[in-house]
Amino acid sequence: MVHVRQLDPSASPLDYFGYEARRLREAAGMTLEQLGKVIYCTGSLIGQVETASKVPSRTFAEALDAAFMTDGFFSRLLKLVLRSQLPKWFQPYAEMEAKAAFISTYQCQVVYGLLQTPEYAAALVAVDHPDRVEELVAARMERMRILEKKQPPAVWVVLDEAVLLREVGSREVMRKQLARLVSFRDNPWVNIQVLPLAGGVHSGMVGSFTLLRFDDDPDIYYSESYDQAHMTANPDVIRERSVGYARLQAGALSVDESADLIARVMEERYGDRAEDVA
Repeated sequence: MVHVRQLDPSASPLDYFGYEARRLREAAGMTLEQLGKVIYCTGSLIGQVETASKVPSRTFAEALDAAFMTDGFFSRLLKLVLRSQLPKWFQPYAEMEAKAAFISTYQCQVVYGLLQTPEYAAALVAVDHPDRVEELVAARMERMRILEKKQPPAVWVVLDEAVLLREVGSREVMRKQLARLVSFRDNPWVNIQVLPLAGGVHSGMVGSFTLLRFDDDPDIYYSESYDQAHMTANPDVIRERSVGYARLQAGALSVDESADLIARVMEERYGDRAEDVA
């Protein structure tokens, strides 16, 4: 007899997902292969999800909901599953980010997570976690769903020009990433400003940081290092960093000027002609 791993549904959201998927499949009297034919995937993949050895995709969760008529149960549970894949020190911030009404962030090294393409995110994740790229990218993409809400947060991003010039992944990856940034040009909820290198020293020299504002809760300041995060609602910190952020905005190009610069870098540095020259 083949030994089937027994899951503890209280161990983690991923274990709970697998436990419920197996429970409903067995209640329906279906084998892995039979369910696979219904939701258009292999029985092996279903088995991996049921044993919590693979993180399910949103398509997979939606297919289970349709197959078992669970009224979106697996799709809702997937949010918890993907959030649980984020580093533990980052999870509290992700929860607060999802509730924020206004997000102001300065990024000096990489594109802000909510604006990253899957390819760009994968290139970043692969540096330190080459064996977990798929699930970590899926978790990052899930964070972005807050931009699709009926009432999304207002997002204001100040990007150091160096972010545009540092090649992450490949020229093709960068071209797609910068094209995504340009696509927000007419989005009233997402504003992007580029802080030019020619501006010299500025109030963001200490590193990237984010300010979160809420409708009914105190503002929060957030910054991070390699393996830990710093999050505080200290009014003095909020005041000091809010003034610093205002100075960054004042020194940055306008939203339209920034979009023009991003588009120019996209074509001149990462376009087809740039590859030919290289």
